[in-house]
Amino acid sequence: MFSLQRFLSKDDVFLDLLEACAREAQASVRRLTAILRGEAQLESLDEFLASERRERKLLKEIEERLVNTFITGLEREDIESLSRALYKLVKTTEKFADRYRLVSDLVQGVDFREQGRLIENAVGILGEMISHLRKMPPLEKMKELNDRLEATEDAGDRVLDELVRNLYHDNLPPGQFLARKDLYDLLEKLVDRAHDVGAIVTHIVLKNS
Repeated sequence: MFSLQRFLSKDDVFLDLLEACAREAQASVRRLTAILRGEAQLESLDEFLASERRERKLLKEIEERLVNTFITGLEREDIESLSRALYKLVKTTEKFADRYRLVSDLVQGVDFREQGRLIENAVGILGEMISHLRKMPPLEKMKELNDRLEATEDAGDRVLDELVRNLYHDNLPPGQFLARKDLYDLLEKLVDRAHDVGAIVTHIVLKNS
C-alpha cells in the first residue's frame, strides 16, 4: 500500500475543495434550520438556489481536476463519491425549502424543530470528519465520529416514526396530511444524506489505515 501522507499536504487542492463543499452544505442546512426554528423567514429560494449552484460549481471543478491530475492523495473514485454525496445533501436541502414554500399555508404551526436539530447535528459531525482527512486520523477516531452520526440517524428514524404515528391519528384534511408527511420524509432524507457522507469518509480512512 502506498503512503497516503506522501501525497497529502495542507495545500492539497482536492481537500480544499472537499472542505469547501462541506462548508457550503453546512451553511445551507443551517439556513434551513433557522427557518424551521422561526428565526428567519423563507421569502424566496434565492439563497438556497445560490448555494446549490456554488456546490455544483465545486463539484464540476473537482471532476475537471480529476481528469487532469495524474496522482491524487485520495483515490479518485473516493473524491468523486464524496463530492457527489455532499452535492446531494445541498440539493435535498434546496428541495425541502422549495416544497416548504409551496405548502407553507398547509403546515402552519407544525413543529419541525426536533428534526432540524438532528440535521444540524449531523452536518456538524460530517464537517468534522471531512476536516480530519488532512491528517488522516486513527481509524478509531473516525469510527467514533461515524458512531455519533449513526446515533443521530437512529434518533431521526425514531422521531420520524413518532411524527408519522401521530399524523395518522390526527384526522387531518388530505392536503395537510400529505404536506406534513412529505416534509417529514424530506427532513429524514437530509439526515440520511449526511450519514451517506460519513460512511464514505469512514471508508476512505479504513482503506488507508
